[in-house]
Amino acid sequence: MRLLPVLRRNEPNLWPERSIFPGVFEDLFNDAVQASTLETRSWSPAVDILEKDGNLVLRAELPGMNEKDIDLKLEGNVLTLKGERKFEDEQNRNNYHRVERFYGTFSRSFTLPETVDRDKIKADYKNGVLTVTIPQRPEVRPREIPVSVN
Repeated sequence: MRLLPVLRRNEPNLWPERSIFPGVFEDLFNDAVQASTLETRSWSPAVDILEKDGNLVLRAELPGMNEKDIDLKLEGNVLTLKGERKFEDEQNRNNYHRVERFYGTFSRSFTLPETVDRDKIKADYKNGVLTVTIPQRPEVRPREIPVSVN
């Protein structure tokens, strides 16, 4: 909500160049991104990392992207996710009043523990979510030890 100055009849108008009505309309589009100045910038997709069934699972939100625009690499124990989301309507960019989604390149890197099985990492991209399943070696998984009563 915007606070407007109240002027009494006997007080001088300190802002004569501003009337109430133009300010209301200016505020309506104040946050709008002009399509002519739309620039691609770096952004960072949201990522969840969890442990499930003896695997580490990384899920990254990448809506509106094609799998060919996603690059996943493992170097040493660092998993790097890179990509680029392009503005989809380049020809009609002047028709946009507001652009809140991020476009451009991104890069995220994750240090994996030494306990993972690097040769069995799998990646799946479905419904805008990249799921990377990182299995841990069987010898490092917790195991139950039965307790016997004598």
